[in-house]
Amino acid sequence: LRCSCRRGGGLVQPGGSLRLSCAASGRGFSFYGMGWFRQGPGKEREFVAAVSRSGDSTYYRDSVKGRFTISRDNTKNTGYLQMNSLEPEDTAVYYCAADNRHPRYYSRDARMDYWGKGTLVTVSS
Repeated sequence: LRCSCRRGGGLVQPGGSLRLSCAASGRGFSFYGMGWFRQGPGKEREFVAAVSRSGDSTYYRDSVKGRFTISRDNTKNTGYLQMNSLEPEDTAVYYCAADNRHPRYYSRDARMDYWGKGTLVTVSS
């Protein structure tokens, strides 16, 4: 399985929106939970959101709850992160990842099986 942040990053003003996509190649996408992580300037990588294999269960870090929505389309082998009401603090390189564990564990242990390359999101006026 290979993940790639296909598109969606870029420069956006505070309060704006972006949608990130993560396309997986290879077999078995629907057998993996999926997560999004980010690493801001001078910061450590942190958990952002996760979604279960079926898409029924989602998890978020507190600072993005109500603003970000994670989803997936297993028929397209693609995951998404819809980001609304973006803030300068959301500026970071965003990575998608897939793992065989239940996504409830991703926030505590970010050792994922597969990682995408990352896409830069800059929130600035």
